[in-house]
Amino acid sequence: MSTHADSTSPLQALRDSLPTLTGATARAAAHIVADPAAAGRESITRLAEAAGVSAATLTRLADLLGFDGFPALRAAIATEHGREVQGGWQRDIGTEIGPNDPPEQVLGVLVAAQHRAARQAMGAVHLRTADQVADWIAHAARIHLYGEWGDSVALHELYLRLLRIGRPVWWHEGAQAARVAAGLMGAGDVALALSRSGRDEIAVDFLARARANGAHSVVITGDPTAQLATDADATLYTGTREGTAWTDHFAGRVGDTLTAALLWVLVAQRVPDALGIPQNPTTITIGETQ
Repeated sequence: MSTHADSTSPLQALRDSLPTLTGATARAAAHIVADPAAAGRESITRLAEAAGVSAATLTRLADLLGFDGFPALRAAIATEHGREVQGGWQRDIGTEIGPNDPPEQVLGVLVAAQHRAARQAMGAVHLRTADQVADWIAHAARIHLYGEWGDSVALHELYLRLLRIGRPVWWHEGAQAARVAAGLMGAGDVALALSRSGRDEIAVDFLARARANGAHSVVITGDPTAQLATDADATLYTGTREGTAWTDHFAGRVGDTLTAALLWVLVAQRVPDALGIPQNPTTITIGETQ
């Protein structure tokens, strides 16, 4: 095999050669690039039929790329594609779950991740701070929430729950909406942002503008040391920092949801009439005369 085949990935070599190839050879190269998984497992005869070329064309293509025949090219493609699939999986899903794990193992990993995040949140959330934030929300004339993408999941539920108990609340996504909302806020209002990473520049601007107008600024985050957290009037740390894989994001969402749910219940306790429960119910003893 030539130095070219040794030093260059086969798929990259095929992509690089496409502009210079013509006819059947070009069709063969384009077919392999479009479906490297099939190219790495099919026989030369079946691959030639699928590409609409002859087996000799595939052999000629392998020779042009510096490989000692098509079997060597196929083996190199299979190896490289396998690495790409595994690397992509680990980047997106993580290393705790494998692409061939059975459903019961996948479920076990996800449940364990949720339990771990819930325990971390229980130890991380500052209850006195949560109590203070609940007071602010219960008495605010305006409550504006900001969060996007994965951060919006728990925040959207908090928005709906606060609406359910009659709180004047709005939820915003996007820089323009957040900027307008912050500019309308005043003393005693509450601006709350959820950002797992703590690095959301829109959230930083949203809370800064709201704070400048006299509103209370609150952040729910996985990083209590980020600027978003250190600048806020109140920070609720969920115990789970931002991860690099989907399983990390999935686990962290438990902390986000638990913290938001805690806030909602604490607010609901302060406005029980909204749920049809009088604040000072009269206790009637059996046998008591009216």
